[in-house]
Amino acid sequence: MSEQKPQDPRKSDEPQGKKPQGEGPNNNNRPPKNMMSGSMMGWLLLGGLAMLLLYLMTNANNQALQITQAEFLTYAKNGSFIEPVLVEDERVIGILKDDIKEAVNGRTARVMTVISRETKGDVVKNLREINQEFKESPGSSVFLTLAVTWGPVILIAFLLYFFVFRRMGGGGGPGGMLGNFGRSKHKLLNKEHSTVTIDDVAGIDEAKDEVNEIIEFLKNAKKFQRLGGRVPRGVLLVGLPGCGKTLLAKAMAGEADVPFFSISGSDFVEMFVGVGASRVRDLFKQAKESSPCIIFLDEIDAVGRRRGGGFSSGGHDEREQTLNAILVEMDGFETNDQVIVVAATNRVDVLDPALIRPGRFDRQIHVPLPDVKGRVEILKVHSRKIKLGPDADMQKVARGTPMFSGADLAAMINESAIAATLAGKDFVEQEDLEEARDKIRWGRSRKSQKLEEEERKVVAYHEAGHAVIIYHDEHAEPLHKVTIIPRGQSLGANYLLPEKDRHISSRNQLLSQMRSSFGGRIAEHMFCGDMYNGTASDIRHATSIARAMVTEYGMSEKLGFQFVGEDEQRQSWKSADSLSNETAKVIDDEIKLLIDTTYAQATKIIEDHRDQLDAIAQALLKYETLSFEEVKCLMNGDDLDKPTLSELLADEQDKLKQDQAPAPGSSDSPDSPDSPDSPDSPENRSSPA
Repeated sequence: MSEQKPQDPRKSDEPQGKKPQGEGPNNNNRPPKNMMSGSMMGWLLLGGLAMLLLYLMTNANNQALQITQAEFLTYAKNGSFIEPVLVEDERVIGILKDDIKEAVNGRTARVMTVISRETKGDVVKNLREINQEFKESPGSSVFLTLAVTWGPVILIAFLLYFFVFRRMGGGGGPGGMLGNFGRSKHKLLNKEHSTVTIDDVAGIDEAKDEVNEIIEFLKNAKKFQRLGGRVPRGVLLVGLPGCGKTLLAKAMAGEADVPFFSISGSDFVEMFVGVGASRVRDLFKQAKESSPCIIFLDEIDAVGRRRGGGFSSGGHDEREQTLNAILVEMDGFETNDQVIVVAATNRVDVLDPALIRPGRFDRQIHVPLPDVKGRVEILKVHSRKIKLGPDADMQKVARGTPMFSGADLAAMINESAIAATLAGKDFVEQEDLEEARDKIRWGRSRKSQKLEEEERKVVAYHEAGHAVIIYHDEHAEPLHKVTIIPRGQSLGANYLLPEKDRHISSRNQLLSQMRSSFGGRIAEHMFCGDMYNGTASDIRHATSIARAMVTEYGMSEKLGFQFVGEDEQRQSWKSADSLSNETAKVIDDEIKLLIDTTYAQATKIIEDHRDQLDAIAQALLKYETLSFEEVKCLMNGDDLDKPTLSELLADEQDKLKQDQAPAPGSSDSPDSPDSPDSPDSPENRSSPA
C-alpha cells in the first residue's frame, strides 16, 4: 500500500463556487422570506383569541340574573328553588324551577342577590325562618375564578402561537404546520470529520479510480470544462453486501474538500404522507446552497424501487412521491452541475429505470468481491493495527478465503486478534487466522459436543469418502484439511485451498464437484452398512449443479444450446413461460443421467482406494483433524507419528501438576526433614525406649 499523501495547505482565497461563511443552509441569521405575512397572521389570530376570551368572561359573569334581596326571599318563601341556595360572603345564588324560570326570563335558571359581610347574618336568619335550605361558602376571589376558568384557554393560545404560528412566520422550513417533519435528516460531513481516506480502501482498484475521478471533478471542475465536458450528475455504487460501497463514500468525504451530505433511503419515509418528498426537496435545496458538494444516498432501493408493479396504490403512494421528487431534483428543469449524487445499493435489479438512466445516474460503479491479490491488500490494511507473528502468511490466508468480502476479511482479522488475546499470546499466529476464517465462514467449533461412538464412526467415514475423491480427482481443488470436529451446523468438513480464483467453471470441474459430493454417502453405505440423513446438503448441492448444467449452461446433449430454466429477472405479475410435458421429461431424464453417471464414477474411485479411505477414517477417529500433508502420508501407506488430542491434554495436565508441585528441599517438600510427611520429622520419629 502506498503511504498516505500529505494534505495540501488551504488557500487563502475563497473558491468562486463556495459560499462565504454565514450563508450556508444551516445559518439561522437569514431573514425569513415571509416574515411580515406570518407575523401579521399570528398577531391577528391573537387579537381574535383575546376578543373571544373577553366575550366569554363577560358572558360568564352574566350567566346568573341579579335580583333584589326582597325578590330572592319571596322566591324562597314560595319554594321556587330546586336545590339548597348557596350563601357566599358577597352574594346568594339559587337555581329556579323550570316553570318559574320561564316566567322570569326564560334564559337562565340561576338568580343571585348581592349582600355584604354585615348583612350576611340577617339573610341567613331570614332563610331559616322561612325554612329554606342553604349552604354557606366563603366564596372565591375574582382572580382565582378567572385563573381556574380561563387559564387552560390562555395556555392553549400561547402554545398555538409559539409552536405553530411563530414557526410559520419564522421560517420553520418545509413541512409548514408539520414543523420539523419535513426537514431532511442528513448528516453533514467534511474533510475534518472523516478519518477514512482512499488509502484505507483496497482490493477494488477500478472503483477507486472512478472515485478519484469524481474527487478530481470537484476539486478542479474547470479542467474538464475546457473541452466541453461536465461533471457527472449521479454515481451509483453497485455490489454485494460488505464489498466496500459505503467505505468508498466515506473515503470521498475524507478526500474531497467539499460538503458531504449523507442520508439513508429509509430516512425519507415517515408516517405522514408527503414528508419524504418534502425532505428530498429540503436536502437538495441545502445542497445547492452549499455547492459544489456531494449527496450520498445509502440503500437507495428503499425508495427507488420500480413503479407501477405489484400492489402499489399508484401516484399517491408515499414511496413513489419520494422517488418522483428525487427524479425531478436530479434531472428536472432546475439542474445544478455542481451537486453530485452518490448512491449505493445491492439490489440494482429492482430500481426504477427512470432513476438509473443516463442524465441521472450517469455512472454505475460495480464493486465486486476481491480476488486473491485484492484480498491480500485488504488483509494488509486491516492487519496494520494488530501484532502479527512471524509465521503469519497473508498470501496463504488469501488463497483460503475465496468469495470473502472486505467486511468478512475485516471481521476475520478482528476475530483472530481476539482469539490470540484470550489464549495469552503475544502475537497473532497463523493458526489463529485460520481458526478465525473457519469461524466466520462455517461457525464456531463445538469441541465440547460429545458424539456417540457410532456417530463419530459414521462422520469419520463420511468425511474420509469426500477426502479420497477430492485427492484422486484431477479436476478437484486442492485439499487443505479434513476434520470431524463439529462446527456450526455441520458435524465435520473438508476444507479446500484453491490455487487461484475461478470466475468460470468447466464441465469437468462441475462434474468433479458432483463426484466429491457423493463420496460421503458411498463411504457410509460401504463401511457402515446403512444410509444416513447427514448427506442431505450434499444431495442438494449435487442436484443443483446437475439442474443448472441442463437448464442454464447448455451442457445437455439432448437439449443442446438453449435456456429452459426459470427466469429470475421475470416480474412477479408476469406469467411464467410454460414448458411442454415432453421437454420437462427430457430435463428430468438428463438430470438423472448426470447424477447416475457421476455417482458410478465416485463409487469406482472409492472401491479402488478402499484401504486408503479406511486409514483416513481411523486416523480421524484418533486425531480428529488431519492436514493435507498428513492425508498425503496416509495415502502413501505411512503411519502418522504425532500425539493424539487426549495425549496432548494429559501432557498439559501433567505439566500443570509439576509447575504446582513444591521444589525439592523446600519446607513444603515431603522429603524435607521438617515436613510432616517425612519419616525423620518430629511427628514421625519414634520415642526412645
